[in-house]
Amino acid sequence: MNLPSRQELALMAVTLFWGGTFLIVHVTLRHCGPLFFVGLRFMTAGLIGCAVFHRALRRITLAEMGAGMAIGIAIWGCYTLQTYGLQTISSSRSAFLTALYVPIVPLVQWIVLRRPPRIMNWVGIGMAFCGLVLLAGTSATQGGFGRGEWATVLCAVSAAGEIILISRCAVLGDSRRITVVQLLVAGLLALLAMPVAGERLPAFSWIWVAGGVGLGVGSMLVQLAMNWAQKAVSPTRATIIYAGEPVWGGIAGRVAGDLLPATSILGACCIVAGVLASEIRVPARSQPGK
Repeated sequence: MNLPSRQELALMAVTLFWGGTFLIVHVTLRHCGPLFFVGLRFMTAGLIGCAVFHRALRRITLAEMGAGMAIGIAIWGCYTLQTYGLQTISSSRSAFLTALYVPIVPLVQWIVLRRPPRIMNWVGIGMAFCGLVLLAGTSATQGGFGRGEWATVLCAVSAAGEIILISRCAVLGDSRRITVVQLLVAGLLALLAMPVAGERLPAFSWIWVAGGVGLGVGSMLVQLAMNWAQKAVSPTRATIIYAGEPVWGGIAGRVAGDLLPATSILGACCIVAGVLASEIRVPARSQPGK
């Protein structure tokens, strides 16, 4: 059995970080709005990147600018929707709904890149859909599948787009320069959207300072690790590793006292099983006489 490579270990660390952020964001949003938090988080990450990689940024190319902007728009959509959803749903529920991005990736590739899903992709999509139905059924008994849940499902769609963009764009140039651009774009878009959405600046609180700045530092390291690691790790292998994210998120929520009903746990298990099943490759049948 081969040991994980450095790149695979880096992506495993990314999923552990992601899993813990659901609870942090859920708590921080009691003290500020979602767009402000996303803006603070990613502008902090981008500015740190500028300070650390200022020499490398002097050689930035148009291709790297374009790649960073495309990924940054996807990040902005993903994290804004996820943060909005965490205002009204638990961190555990958000973690499992966000995991839908893995079985969604083949559908996005089919629509955008004209690559039809494999049979196990369809199996994974079906299992993930069953899990979503179970989670929705639980919500129905608690007041319905509300805006928070739908925003998180749309977040999963945006996350699928981010994964595909990173796989296609990260090879277009230097990971450091692309990372800094995408972080600044995501943060700037969130701050510019505040007046449009009617969101005001929050009252000062050390909680949103610690949450936003702390996750900003982590986000810079995470995006840099993803852009670096996915040059050597295939999208298939990367998505299998990312399947650990909702598990860590569920554990963090459980430690904090977030108890899911039995149907929600079953739905969460279906989503994780669908994530794993969608990445199983069935060996092609050998032709007779070969």
